[in-house]
Formats: sequence, C-alpha cells, structure tokens
Amino acid sequence: MTNKLTRRGLLKTGAVGGAGLALPTIFTTGAHAFTNEPSGGTVTLGFNVPQSGPYADEGADELRAYMLAVEHLNGEGDGGMLNTFSSKVLEGNGILGKKVEYVTGDTQTKSDAARASAKSMIEKDGAIMITGGSSSGVAVAVQSLCQEAGVIFMAGLTHSNDTTGKDKKANGFRHFFNAYMSGAALAPVLAKTYGTDRKAYHLTADYTWGWTQEESIVAATEALGWETVQTVKTPLSATDFSSYITPVLQTDADVLILNHYGGNMVNSLTNAVQFGLREKVVNGKNFEIVVPLFSRLMARGAGENVKGILGSTNWHWSLQDEGSQAFVKSFGTKYGFPPSQAAHTCYVQTLLYADAVARAGSFNPCAVGEALEGFEFDGMGNGPTLYRAEDHQCFKDVLVVRGKENPTSEFDLLEVVEVTPVGQVTYAPDHPMFAGGALGSCNPGA
Repeated sequence: MTNKLTRRGLLKTGAVGGAGLALPTIFTTGAHAFTNEPSGGTVTLGFNVPQSGPYADEGADELRAYMLAVEHLNGEGDGGMLNTFSSKVLEGNGILGKKVEYVTGDTQTKSDAARASAKSMIEKDGAIMITGGSSSGVAVAVQSLCQEAGVIFMAGLTHSNDTTGKDKKANGFRHFFNAYMSGAALAPVLAKTYGTDRKAYHLTADYTWGWTQEESIVAATEALGWETVQTVKTPLSATDFSSYITPVLQTDADVLILNHYGGNMVNSLTNAVQFGLREKVVNGKNFEIVVPLFSRLMARGAGENVKGILGSTNWHWSLQDEGSQAFVKSFGTKYGFPPSQAAHTCYVQTLLYADAVARAGSFNPCAVGEALEGFEFDGMGNGPTLYRAEDHQCFKDVLVVRGKENPTSEFDLLEVVEVTPVGQVTYAPDHPMFAGGALGSCNPGA
C-alpha cells in the first residue's frame, strides 16, 4: 500500500486524475521512450522504507531525510547540501523544472513486501525512481525489480557486498559503504586496540548482509592474526539472543563479534552484557564485544551497553566538513535532533539522482545511469567520492567509531576514532568477495 504525497504532505489517491494513473505511463513513440516518462509539471519518486519490523527506526529517519531532500529540490528551506555539493546544476526548481512529489511504502524489512510496494509505486503511482530500504535482502530484491521494470534504483541503507557484487544491476546504484569496507577499516583498529592474538566468536544475521559481513570481518581479522573460533547464524526475526550467548561461554573465545543491525543488535548486545561477557577475563585478556556496523540509532537503543564498543559507520553527524554540517543544520532545524547515517545516505542519494537527471538533461534511466557512472563529487560528507562505473559502488572515506564513555546527550553516543582513507577500503571490481554477477545493460523499460 502506498501513499502519494506532495512536499506539503497532502494525500492524493491513485484514482485522482482518471484511469491514466492505474498503469505505468510507458511511452512507445519516439527513440527515447522509457517507463513513466513525466508528461506534466511534476515528477514522482518512490520512497520505500521499513516502517515496521526490526529496522523501523532507520526507516523513520530515512523518510525524514527524503522529505527534506524533496523540500530542498523544490526550493524550500535553506537548501541544505545543495549549497555545498560540488555539482551546481540543481537550482531549487524541482528536477528539470518539474516539481518533485513522492509516494511511500513499507518494506516491513521483508523482500516480498518490499518488491510489492515498489511494484505498486511504479505501476500505480508512476514513480520514475525507487529508493530506500534498510536491509540488503530488501535492496537486492527491489534492485532486481527496478531492473526488470526499467526504472532507476538508488539504494538506501544496504551493506551487503552482494548489492554491488554478485547481485549488481545496471539500473541500481549504492552510495552506502559495504561489508568489505567495514572489515578493511575496522580490523587494523581492532588489532591495534586489542592485539593480534585474539579468538573471535561470531553471531550473524542469517541473510545476505550478515553472511558477507561475517566473511569480510573474518578475512580482515584473520589476516592480522586473529583466530575464528565459531560462526553461528541467527534468524532476522529473533528478539531474544540468550540461547545464542550461552554457548559462547563454553568456548575459549575472548571476543564476540555481533554481525547484527538495528533491533537485532540492540537485543543481542543487551543479552551479551546481561550474561556478564564484558566482565569476563579469558585467555588472560579482557573479553571484548565488537559491532562491525554501527549507527547512532542502534547506540541509542542499546544505551550504556555501547560504551567502549568499536564498530564502523558510513557517516556521523559530528563530522565538521561543510556538507555534513549543512545537512545536520537543515535536518536538526526541521526535526529537532541530528540525522542518522541512514538519513544521510538517503538524502544524498536523492540529490545525486536529481543531479544526474539535470546533467543528462533527461529522466531516461539509461541517460541517468550514464551520468552517474564514473561521477566524482564532493561536498556531501565523507570527502571526495567516486561512483565507480564498473559496479555502481561509491568509494569514499570510512569511519571507525566507538561508544562514548561519557556522552553529553542522548545523541552524542558515538565518537569517531579514525577516518579511514578511501584508498584503504578500495578493492578491484573483480575481487573474489564481489564475483559471480554481471552488471548487464541498462533497461529503460519501454
């Protein structure tokens, strides 16, 4: 079920305007025909986020960011990152002069539900671009749908290597970093902080993101001398991880790595602390817990349990570059609190799509894709960034963060301990962790 909204949040039903909105607006006349080619004074974007399920907190913040991006594209508010973005083609008059409207859907953090809501946005609401999600399972499913339908997919929060690896698609683009990058950035800090003689036990969310996160952190830590004692998969639907924590105590592991995200991470970390893991001494070393993929929203949910725990993140509101602070100011003024990394990547993806349309002079997804491939930009946080043509993955600096021991507010929960330069997290397009899939050709849908 989707709701069609203008930037003012006014509800419109798919029935308004007659039967023409019931099916995709596919133009078959002309050499540049494509799915849902805008014919009037507006253009519709589809925001597909988890409004329920274990990643709902991220979804709520993503939707806030999307609405803010629409305001800025339509010339409302202070302009945010439009003022700092190195590309200067966006003028605050919509996209190619068309006012931006949007529809929303609930992915429920389920692939089937996400595909259904994205399909509805495309076929019933005329969405020309789909974006969003906080699960890599959802991202892979929706990216495939968008490839079939002939629309651009600007991925939201998706961290699995597979999204721009074996499951990459020509119509799909990812700004968020990935599991390999987390391992490459985090492992050296772990070795420096905890030593190279460590034994790790992994609890891993049992879907594409968890699998590739586990693979990446295992490879990166073992390369520095760590031993992997055991890896255990946990269902995404789990809320109580007590039965998974108990076996850890029966091994000689001295590090627990939680390849969990969102509510899963909050619950598994809470259970681990309740079982006294942080007070244990094993192999003559203090027992440590690591969360490879961190977010402020997770830190807030886990409370004091995050103090001192290391992880990685795509972006953090405390960054002092001009673009980050412009976004933090805009978001904070509108909502009363700083944005999350999920909000940041979704806001940036929306602007990057609009910018690519403007630079291409067309909404045709193949023209948009060509404008994004190999695009280098700055002023959006994380320093200079490249949208690599070979796999549609963004490459930029990665942050290693730690839970603050003495936070000053409910939002000041993480501290950046290292900004890992992009060169350290860059890999070849044919890296084994990303092998098995072909980008293929752009599909305009007509």
